Amino acid sequence: MLTAGVVAVQGDVAEHAAAIRRAADRHGESVAVETVRAAGTVPDCDLLLVPGGESTTISGLLAEERIDEELRAFAAAGKPMLVTCAGLIVASRDAGDDRVATLDVLDVTVDRNAFGRQADSFEADLDISGLEEPFPAVFIRAPVVDDVGEGVEVLAGVDGRPVAVRQDNVVGTAFHPELTDDARIHGLAFFDGSA
Repeated sequence: MLTAGVVAVQGDVAEHAAAIRRAADRHGESVAVETVRAAGTVPDCDLLLVPGGESTTISGLLAEERIDEELRAFAAAGKPMLVTCAGLIVASRDAGDDRVATLDVLDVTVDRNAFGRQADSFEADLDISGLEEPFPAVFIRAPVVDDVGEGVEVLAGVDGRPVAVRQDNVVGTAFHPELTDDARIHGLAFFDGSA
């Protein structure tokens, strides 16, 4: 039985938990999902998800609850981590905003809200490296990746700008994979063995 942690300071916690369970079932794995609201849970997790929300708020709460150092140690240990939308911003090397205390576990710089405001949200069928069929990506006040470090693989882009990346055991998406019934992104990050 694997333990999956979903950082629950903000974002679609229940939706991500459901997607992790669907992905685990599809891959023949058993998983128990734990919510992470304070320090002490992350070290017991086998895989971890940092959802979207508002990046300045998330980074502040991670520091306040002393979860940030545990997330850095988790990534450094090579365990699978998926970071989505604002989670991608917080996980980055540089968020382009001094109000965001980044985790620096993904060697990318990001442009917050690159696709505009809530009203500019959109969906797109993305060709993603590692998936056979296009993925129905939902973008809400989404960031893009401006610059990728040497060890970062771009998995997908929109208009030539990266929106899904992988660096070793960390997968980041600018979109919200939990807002569809398609759990393949969670499967790619956690169960496909390509990390």
